[in-house]
Amino acid sequence: MASTIPLRTPLDESELPHPAPAAAVKPGVGATARGQSTGTLIHDQGEGMALGSTVTITPDEHRQIFERLAPHLPPYLRKVEPHPSGWGLRYEFAPFTGRENAPAVPSSRYDDPRLKYVPASEDPAEHRLREVADRILSDLYDKAYEEWKDAAYVADLRQAVKDAPDRWKAYERELKALQAAYDYLRTPQAASEWPAAISRLVDAQERARAAAIAFDERARDIAAAHYKHLYADLGQVQALTKAGYPEAKDWHVGDGFDGYFSDSLKEAVNRLIEQQETHVTKVARLSGMGAG
Repeated sequence: MASTIPLRTPLDESELPHPAPAAAVKPGVGATARGQSTGTLIHDQGEGMALGSTVTITPDEHRQIFERLAPHLPPYLRKVEPHPSGWGLRYEFAPFTGRENAPAVPSSRYDDPRLKYVPASEDPAEHRLREVADRILSDLYDKAYEEWKDAAYVADLRQAVKDAPDRWKAYERELKALQAAYDYLRTPQAASEWPAAISRLVDAQERARAAAIAFDERARDIAAAHYKHLYADLGQVQALTKAGYPEAKDWHVGDGFDGYFSDSLKEAVNRLIEQQETHVTKVARLSGMGAG
């Protein structure tokens, strides 16, 4: 029969931690090393559990380990259960906002006399229990950190994006107007008002450049968030989608690197304008419109 091991706080039907009355806890099982009452939702297997290629713990060892770990488990831990693969444990955490402190093994673990290192030569059984307990606790917080760092990435992006969607739409409108002004120069009608048509093109170029600069103000912060979370499991587009901006896949964000910003949208617009002006100048020279 499976047995239960205590969490710091029990879980209600929604699996969210909440304080529990002492009467709801079984004596001897729900008591932590500090004499506090806890709830239960950590299960072992009746026939033992493999933690690695060379370590398998018995149900009794499992109970002892988690009784010792109970005071040092995080409040956002919802469930611990054997991994479906048959190796190790799987942890379930309450969703992270990304604004919590980064998960890390608490200092209380290092002050706990029941978890301090004991040499195998001194007490083989205690050495084994404490080594496995240390491995489990480290693994638990490592897994929590993996989830938290993705949430922190998304939270930083939400803070950085602000009105970037509106600024991008404004840029797209100005880019479309610029393309229309440039395309008009190829029509027969443009020949009869060439100076005016060129003037409208120049105005459109400046508006497109201004819109690009405005978007770059947000892109700089977005790129900085990408760089800050360079080693997150989430990709840039995936993180922006989770932040609520699936349309960001079309944005020209540029690159942030240690405070530097490159490949800006302004640079892209400047290249486009340069191409347009090179073409217009050549047309004017070959057609004689620039002479006199």
